[in-house]
Amino acid sequence: MLSAVVLLLDQGSKLLADARLVFHEPVGVLPFFNLRLAYNTGAAFSFLGNAGGWQRWFFAGISVLVISVLVVWMRRLKPEQWQLSAAFALIIGGALGNLIDRLVYGHVIDFIDVYYKTWHWPTFNIADSAITVGAGLLLLDAWVTHRREKQAAGTGA
Repeated sequence: MLSAVVLLLDQGSKLLADARLVFHEPVGVLPFFNLRLAYNTGAAFSFLGNAGGWQRWFFAGISVLVISVLVVWMRRLKPEQWQLSAAFALIIGGALGNLIDRLVYGHVIDFIDVYYKTWHWPTFNIADSAITVGAGLLLLDAWVTHRREKQAAGTGA
């Protein structure tokens, strides 16, 4: 369910951004936040963005592999592992959103521009945000699990 919500929010916001924003023309929202339409043919931070086109299928393949692994892993989780399940769901929803863009458009639609003075973070989207939050939750879960195991073993925190 969480993956579906992320996917719907992501795809809806990208369609709206693509229809309403002018490519690379910032629309000021807050003193540190613009809406700015950009297309990313690469991965995070435009990694391999100018590689000639093969990267579209490479990143699509990686997305399918990651989504498949996470779905199988998620189905094996116990009900009490809901935090881990939520992390996987965020990553799956975000990966699906960017995968759809790659397959349909040949690029990922980005539109969130966060900046400080003249320094701009690379433009991103809701799918990227969900993947980042999901990855953070995975790290937090690993840290909490490690602490619990150390305490249970009697070695302290």
